[in-house]
Amino acid sequence: MWWHTPFLSSTINPIAMNTSSSSFSNSYSFNKPNINQGEWVESMRKSICEHDDEEIGKIPVSIFSVPAVLLATDPNSYIPQQVALGPFHHWRPEVYDMQRYKLAAARRTQKYMNISFERIVEIMKEKDEAKIRACYHKFIDMSADALIWMMAVDMAFLLEFLVVYSMREQGRTVETTVTSSMSHLVDVSGKKPSHMAILRDMVMVENQIPLFLIMTMLEHQHARESDNKSAGETLKTMLTGLYHELSPFHEQELADVDIKDCDHILNFLYHMTVPNCKEQHIRIRIHDRSGTEHEGITEDVRDGDHEKSVAKCSNVRRFMGFIGSVLSRSKSGLVRIFKKIIFGKPVTVMIKIPWKILSSLPVLKLMKDPIENMLENFRGEGGEQAKDDTGEQTTPTIEEITIPSVIEMAKAGIHFSPVNGGISDISFDVDTRTLYLPVVELDVNTEVYLRNLVAYEACVAAGPLVVARYTELMNGIVDTEEDAKFLRERGIVVNHLKSDKEVADLWNGMSKSVKLTKVEKMDKVIEDVNKMYGKTWRVKLSKFMKTYVFASWQILTLLAAMCLLFLTTVQAFCSVYSCARVLKHLPEIPGSEGTAE
Repeated sequence: MWWHTPFLSSTINPIAMNTSSSSFSNSYSFNKPNINQGEWVESMRKSICEHDDEEIGKIPVSIFSVPAVLLATDPNSYIPQQVALGPFHHWRPEVYDMQRYKLAAARRTQKYMNISFERIVEIMKEKDEAKIRACYHKFIDMSADALIWMMAVDMAFLLEFLVVYSMREQGRTVETTVTSSMSHLVDVSGKKPSHMAILRDMVMVENQIPLFLIMTMLEHQHARESDNKSAGETLKTMLTGLYHELSPFHEQELADVDIKDCDHILNFLYHMTVPNCKEQHIRIRIHDRSGTEHEGITEDVRDGDHEKSVAKCSNVRRFMGFIGSVLSRSKSGLVRIFKKIIFGKPVTVMIKIPWKILSSLPVLKLMKDPIENMLENFRGEGGEQAKDDTGEQTTPTIEEITIPSVIEMAKAGIHFSPVNGGISDISFDVDTRTLYLPVVELDVNTEVYLRNLVAYEACVAAGPLVVARYTELMNGIVDTEEDAKFLRERGIVVNHLKSDKEVADLWNGMSKSVKLTKVEKMDKVIEDVNKMYGKTWRVKLSKFMKTYVFASWQILTLLAAMCLLFLTTVQAFCSVYSCARVLKHLPEIPGSEGTAE
């Protein structure tokens, strides 16, 4: 096994650690230039001979490092800036300065315990060391003593910070809970920058501590006279208050999360944000046109790439087919009469004969198939489903997963309405053309909170990527500050940031996608919105002219050739006949007598 390594106290030097931002992902272990080989061999012997691999193998990994593709987008959202909890960032000098406050919290915590702090460390070392190491998917290069003491001190600091939210959740006064030594860090009102920084650090993926350790410490604290709750109930009250502080959503009913089923704080917050995730039907597959499935972290595909790929198709045929399908769906009486006249049997026979002759001409031969397809669509009632060149229905590709912006939808007649709920309350009413979005309250903590929930989803990989899909939806509909302003004026966005531009930047900054997911309910909303948006004449005309006309040199060449052919015909006609003489024989327009005078 791998969970035992030697403790080389003489080589622990946090100041000597590499502190550059580029080395954050490699700063998980001690810097040991000199290795005591005897201690190393002894640690190997204990790891192999004294531990049951089968028992440890049953413990799932629950604390991960952030995927590199996400870490590169915004390192400050994933790397703790104020306080490190757990082994991943413990020795970084930027956060190691908090050690004095952690030790002070540990001394105060000892007063409320029924046994000594040292005895707690011994119990955890004897019972929980292997479980602790198994929770982390990275190699923990620390001795048993160093690891357990570090965890115990970090937990004491964490519990002292969380007690503020426990008191607030119970409606009790919290002024006396913050000691003078911590008063400049912990703010009862939660307004101080240092307090906010600690909050953000606590929800980071790499900054988690197993909850079973916190439960152990709570169980050994003296029960207060007015508090008869169990350790699990006390911890749940603390974390519920923390969720109220951090969550951007305004749920009317909170999910009933069993604290015993949660691995760490971020796991609890995730289950509160995405309740009943197992009941949502998720298909983590990406289909291409050949039917192949793909998985993994992907980047967004922009509209420009989509237009290029579509323009490579048979643009002439599809454009003419579109014209025919538009006319075929028209409900005006004039078009219905026109269809009856054109497609009546006598007229059809009269048209077919000259058409066979004309379609054999070199210029018109190019237009034969498109015009026939247009007339065929015009005669029938063309379906809504997109088809490829062979006439078969196409499967949506990654590029086609898109949605118009808020302003574009508003111009197309789609309404927006806020709902007090969470991500699962997103819906679209087709009859009223109303998109219902949960109220989201944005502050300085929101981006870090959402980014780490998305990163946690990507690491766990077994659950639905609901939060990632929500951020993709908001990223899709909020493009500019005008979009953010529109949502703020409708009460959907409660903005505590400096400007609407910061709101737009927040959503647009989450442009990295992780393992594209089919979230059934949310994708149905996106599909209905796109259908409703696509039904407007302005959108139809703009989309097809842009995609199949202006993006196609074949269409432009055809139009230019037709124009040139018409002008050549007129010129040839006027060279044989006197155009002025022909115009004199045309009937005069009634009421135009005497206008020449």
